[in-house]
Amino acid sequence: MRLSIFDSKSAGVVHAKALAGISAILIIIFELISFYLLKRHSETYARVSRQYAEALQARPSNVGEPTSVLMVGNSLLLEGVEVDRLRELTSSSMRIYPVFLEQTGYYDWLYGLQRLFRHGARPQVVVLGVGVNYFLGNTLRQDYAPLLFFDAQDTLGAASNLHLDRTATSNLLLAHWSVFWDTRSVIRTQILTRIVPHVKDLFLLANPRPSIPPGPEVEAIAVSRLQKLRDLCAAYGAKLIFLVPPTLSSESAVGRMILASEEVGVKISVPIDPAALSATFYQPDGMHLNSKGAALFTSALASDLPKKVPVREQIASRN
Repeated sequence: MRLSIFDSKSAGVVHAKALAGISAILIIIFELISFYLLKRHSETYARVSRQYAEALQARPSNVGEPTSVLMVGNSLLLEGVEVDRLRELTSSSMRIYPVFLEQTGYYDWLYGLQRLFRHGARPQVVVLGVGVNYFLGNTLRQDYAPLLFFDAQDTLGAASNLHLDRTATSNLLLAHWSVFWDTRSVIRTQILTRIVPHVKDLFLLANPRPSIPPGPEVEAIAVSRLQKLRDLCAAYGAKLIFLVPPTLSSESAVGRMILASEEVGVKISVPIDPAALSATFYQPDGMHLNSKGAALFTSALASDLPKKVPVREQIASRN
């Protein structure tokens, strides 16, 4: 009897070890496949990785040289700013390092900027442009951002700020550590895109833009968040500029953001009054500029931003 019990226990241990080994092999295979697909087929990963690596090289300019400017934001800048043209128009006054990732907002860039600074980026000016909705929203991108923008400590900090439960926090940590876990929704979306026509429109309906809080709350939230970003940039010798890309029906919120930025001493750039642009300058979603709107916004930004960016002599005298 004892021998049979011992044999059954031994068999159970063997089976458990075999199962653990198979699971480990499958995890490694999934990771390798995900990493291969990410590097070979993800335009977003390729673009952001390249921009991120370039941004890490940002350094203070010498006297008389163009000011180094780190410009970060979401799809409003990706779709609305013609980067090459902006660089050409402002080459005498600015050296621009753009990093744009779609569907990012305040928390993505609060911790994303912390990591950029921590890993060596030293721009003289940081320009943040995510739109009022995403700046005021309590959202966090669940893919790409944890993998590319966060260290483990940033992931835990973001989870704490957003009051995520243990499951959501674990998912965020796994997205930081695991390529497969981070990109699983991206892979699923790509597969569905090939199978179901216009599936991207369905995802837009399922993930609407963050709503703007009621009037009195806007300034309080904006003031607190602008202060944190201002202090973060200042700790690394950089000035913060908040850039407001135009979106339909955002006039009142933009006005409150201007008041909040003035209260905390952060410069704000509003190159184009949203009320001045009709729907013909936007894509059908009413958020993103079309090619005609992007050309207009880029020209206005090239004219307005250099006025807000301090030259090397001014920066040196303030430090």
